[in-house]
Amino acid sequence: MKRRMQDAGQPFAFTKENAQALEAARAKYPDGRDKSAVMEALHLVQGQEGWVSREAIEVVAGLLHMTPLQVWEVASFYTMYNLAPKGKHHLQVCTTTPCWLRGSDAVLATCEAKAAHYGPDVFQVCEVECLGGCVNAPLVQINNDVYEDLDAASTAALLDALAAGKEPPFKDSALRRQGSAPHTPSKEGNHA
Repeated sequence: MKRRMQDAGQPFAFTKENAQALEAARAKYPDGRDKSAVMEALHLVQGQEGWVSREAIEVVAGLLHMTPLQVWEVASFYTMYNLAPKGKHHLQVCTTTPCWLRGSDAVLATCEAKAAHYGPDVFQVCEVECLGGCVNAPLVQINNDVYEDLDAASTAALLDALAAGKEPPFKDSALRRQGSAPHTPSKEGNHA
């Protein structure tokens, strides 16, 4: 999938708090090294707007003494930056080898089906590389929360609850395991 720069259609300006946070980030680096704060600046933009627009890239470039192309190169390289508006729930499905071996294909298919059912304002799906929880694969990161030990059924239940504005049916692990402790099936019939 090609990542393209999109216009927001309106000027971008940091909030007072985010402008102060960017100044604090810039202060961590020696004089003349403002561009070292580019990732923190992009993180602030995304936290404020939900995504990184062309207008925001131009503002960041001006503040950090960079060209817009230099800022775009950073924003487009890292998949953690959203380069287009996202739905309420941004589903990042890990499909690297450990997750794939444990069934991420079914999890991804379920996410795509639910996104098609509920629409792009509710769910947007993308495949990502390792989310760092291989022992509890497969994983999906939804906004800032990671859900582990998923299968098609637990993924569907999770997404239906989120779409309805309800609390997720489980926190962290669909198997309700603690951390990376071994899974011991209960009488409740949790999947393996």
